[in-house]
Amino acid sequence: MADPVFTPKMPRMPKFPKISLKGPVIFVVLAAIVVIVFLSTSFIIVDQTENAVITTFGKYTKTLGAGLHYKLPFGVQKAYLVQTKVIQTETFGFRTLKAGKITQYSDKTFPDESTMLTGDLNIVDVEWIIQYKIVDPKAWLFNVADRNNTIRDISQSVISRLVGDRTILGVIGADRQTIQGNAVVLMNQIFSKYGLGIEVTQVQLQNIVPPAGVQAAFEDVNKAIQDMNRLINEGREAYNMEIPKAKGQADQTLEIAQGYATERVNMAKGDVARFASVLTEYRKAPDVTRRRLYYEMIDQVFAGEKDVELIDKNFNNLLPLKNLGTTPSTTKETAR
Repeated sequence: MADPVFTPKMPRMPKFPKISLKGPVIFVVLAAIVVIVFLSTSFIIVDQTENAVITTFGKYTKTLGAGLHYKLPFGVQKAYLVQTKVIQTETFGFRTLKAGKITQYSDKTFPDESTMLTGDLNIVDVEWIIQYKIVDPKAWLFNVADRNNTIRDISQSVISRLVGDRTILGVIGADRQTIQGNAVVLMNQIFSKYGLGIEVTQVQLQNIVPPAGVQAAFEDVNKAIQDMNRLINEGREAYNMEIPKAKGQADQTLEIAQGYATERVNMAKGDVARFASVLTEYRKAPDVTRRRLYYEMIDQVFAGEKDVELIDKNFNNLLPLKNLGTTPSTTKETAR
């Protein structure tokens, strides 16, 4: 028999107690979850265009502005973000598919919103938009349940009332701006009464057209109105050209007449003053004054003449008379 093979025995390793890691890991995971939930439910970031309405156990607490804010975690306090700096729009009678540089509108019509009765019992299709912004976030969230339908119902009511107070031609033409301005005022009054927390900034009428069956006739009427307005404008332009010109000519004539009248009055006053002074001198020396007046008259009569000859009835010869102004003695003797 062969000798048995000797196999040495390996020494046994000491046995250590088993350590369970389930407890600490679960604790760390739970702690991390609690921290994450705490942080995510404790801080809110409010954008520049928003306000945050905070409620505690469902009751209103406060309103926060833009920035990072703390609130009680785990649902004790909730935050509702409300866009207060953004202009919001509602359309009536049509819908906008895509807004931008090139706005796309839906081909579908909404006659239940746009069909209205005017004051002269005509039917007209009115399309319009309203633009509003939220001014009271608390009222916007809690005062009215169905906010969107409330806004639309009130807007339709106001526009129908304003259109119903006017004729169809007024709605299509002259009263368009008036309707838009009055609509803003009336809507804001009603929304304030309801406590909706919004303010209408603009109401803009879009297409205002008669029903399809009579649209051609109304287009003719509208064209006639445009022609009438064009002729009126042309007449006003001609008026503005001619009337000021005529007024200017009239003013010029009046000024000339007034100047002439002033000149004649001054001349008359001067003659009166001159006559009064002559009369005073005449009373002092009648003979001298009479002769001086006679010489002045002769000088004025023959001032522009040359080679003047005077015939004296007491003489048979002709005497040449020159330089009357410088030789008063000769004139005196010749003309006696």
